[in-house]
Amino acid sequence: MRERAVRLVQEHRSEYPSLWAAVESIAPKIGCSAATLHEWVKRVEIDTGRRPGVTTAEAQRIKELEREVKELRRANEILRTASAFFAQAELDRKLKS
Repeated sequence: MRERAVRLVQEHRSEYPSLWAAVESIAPKIGCSAATLHEWVKRVEIDTGRRPGVTTAEAQRIKELEREVKELRRANEILRTASAFFAQAELDRKLKS
C-alpha cells in the first residue's frame, strides 16, 4: 500500500501546485493521513537520492554500529573492573607472602 501511495503522489505531483497539495489530495483517497503520506514520499525521495538526507539503509547501519559500540564499551568496563580486581588480589597475595 505504501509503495502504491507514494507512486500515486509521484505520478500526479505535476497536477498540483506543490508536493503538499498532492499529498493532501491523495491521502484521504488511500485512507491515511497527509502527514504520514508526506513522510513516506520524503523517505522514498531520500532513499532514491532525489532529496538529501540519511537513507534508510544508512540509518539502520548507524543504529547497528551504535549498538555494537555500546556492547564493546560495556565489555571494556567489565574487563577494566576484572583487571583491577585481579591486580589488587595479586598485590594482596604478595604482601601476605
